[in-house]
Amino acid sequence: MYDPTFALIYANPKFLELVRKRERLAWLLSLLMFGLYVLFILMIAFKPAILGARIFADSTITWGIPFGIGLILAAFVLTGIYVWKANGEYDRLNQEILNEIKS
Repeated sequence: MYDPTFALIYANPKFLELVRKRERLAWLLSLLMFGLYVLFILMIAFKPAILGARIFADSTITWGIPFGIGLILAAFVLTGIYVWKANGEYDRLNQEILNEIKS
C-alpha cells in the first residue's frame, strides 16, 4: 500500500536533518555509556584493588559500590539528555515537517 504522505515526509530536507541529528546523538550517548561500562569492567579485571578498597578504614563499603551506582546513574542521566532533546528540538522539527506536509 502506497501513501504519498510518506513520500513527502521522506523527501523533506528537515526529515533528513531530524534523522541525522537523532542518530548522531543516539550513537554518541550509546558510545559514552558503552565506554563507561568497558572502563568499569576493565577496572574490575585489571585494578580490582581500587574497587575493592574500603572507602574508610572502618567501613564495610568499598569503592566498587559508588562506582557501580554512578554507572547506573550515568545511564539515567544519558537517557534524560536524550529525552530532553527529543521533547525539545526533535519534536519541534517533527511538527515543522508535519505542518509543511499538511499545507
